[in-house]
Amino acid sequence: MNKIKIIQGDITKLAAHAIVNAANSSLLGGGGVDGAIHRAAGRELLEECRLLGGCETGQAKITKGYKLPARFVIHTVGPVWRGGAHGEAELLYACYRNSLMLAAQNEVKTIAFPCISTGVYGYPFDAACEIALQAIGDFLREDTGVSEVMLCCFSNADFSRYREIYDRSEKA
Repeated sequence: MNKIKIIQGDITKLAAHAIVNAANSSLLGGGGVDGAIHRAAGRELLEECRLLGGCETGQAKITKGYKLPARFVIHTVGPVWRGGAHGEAELLYACYRNSLMLAAQNEVKTIAFPCISTGVYGYPFDAACEIALQAIGDFLREDTGVSEVMLCCFSNADFSRYREIYDRSEKA
């Protein structure tokens, strides 16, 4: 899993080939990382997203990055946490998998993910990180052309916790 890096920072400032947007199903912007990406990319992103017809939970769609340093934005809709017995883990895994598949199809070499579903969607942070690492690790073992996956945490607390989870998974 040496292609995976845990970083702290603002995903809208990363010069990755693609960044992932933890979007809502309309793809028309919202709060958190979704709103930050839309603001940083400019209104052209919103105009392109209007043409996409939304996105189902677990799926992913790709747009240009516009004013972002990233060439592409991959939009994925994470599951809302409803206790864990409603397919949330499978849907979250699919978010990462489908985003990475779109990245590979578009010859993206470097991609950055935020923490999907851990904000207002209420997914428990540790469980979400473990699913992310599993999905990314599974995908990278397939030799897809993606050379680096960054897991971008905005807060220091999230960064520190993600590092602990990553380090623990590496030792397992």
